Amino acid sequence: MFISCEDTKKLIKEKNAQFIDVRTPAEFLSSQLPSAVNIPLQELESSVATLDKDLPVVVFCRSGNRSEVAMQFLQSLGYTEVYNMGSYMYWK
Repeated sequence: MFISCEDTKKLIKEKNAQFIDVRTPAEFLSSQLPSAVNIPLQELESSVATLDKDLPVVVFCRSGNRSEVAMQFLQSLGYTEVYNMGSYMYWK
């Protein structure tokens, strides 16, 4: 499910949501969003243990495609509160 930037900020503030940038490390270094953690899509499977299933997860990327894949992957693992913010460019 897509989530707006405003709702993302609210989830981070009120529910300590995990804010995950699934872009490549180079993309992440070129433009980072406040409180975002970089877990590239290709590394998500091996890094999923670092996420807390009890907290909401918001994923984003450059266009929304990789974050859609990441959201579906996390849901398949039983994460129940996962959101796709889509493109990081909406943040500004």
